Amino acid sequence: MTEALTIWTFDWVPEGPRGYVRDFRLRWACEEAGLGYQVRSVPFENRGPEHFARQPFGQVPFLEDGGITLFESGACLLHLARKSETLMPRDPKGEAETLEWTVAALNSIEMVTVPWWFIGLSKGADNPLEGWALQRLKHLDAVLARRAWLAAGRFTVADLLMADVLRVPKVKAAGDFPAIRSYVDRACARPAFKRAYDGQMAHFVAGDSR
Repeated sequence: MTEALTIWTFDWVPEGPRGYVRDFRLRWACEEAGLGYQVRSVPFENRGPEHFARQPFGQVPFLEDGGITLFESGACLLHLARKSETLMPRDPKGEAETLEWTVAALNSIEMVTVPWWFIGLSKGADNPLEGWALQRLKHLDAVLARRAWLAAGRFTVADLLMADVLRVPKVKAAGDFPAIRSYVDRACARPAFKRAYDGQMAHFVAGDSR
């Protein structure tokens, strides 16, 4: 029997981040691909040397697959995608498209939107990253107006990651980008999304009694 994957996350987080902690991305990928997995926890508070040995920045998630341990959600997703054609096509063109859009989600969109919304939490209306973020979203909206999914003509790990970046409420509500909002709704309507979301929410609710 193939050993189950282990997704590591925090034992608890406050209500605000629940549903958005990035172990969700790995859960969703496993649910889409039918990969068996278990979830284990590290302390949210008092993160110790063992945690930092596996995740040098003290974050989550990290993934164990037999003797392999990986950190960073993007790296973990690409590892999972190598296990399942559901997540990434095996033909060279489809694989290349999936890889480029997976990296684009991290480097061209999330790299901009995370500091943009974070600065917006404290700086009020005058956000110096506003124009940059909206320009990136405008270009992405134009792409999504012409296709249902980003790569290979179907849902892939690139869509999973991009949709997770875009579903953050402030990002999804930004500007007048109907194609982005339709895309996020389409991705989040997938049954695997719901299973992963419900699983993460239940995990953190269980931590309330700690």
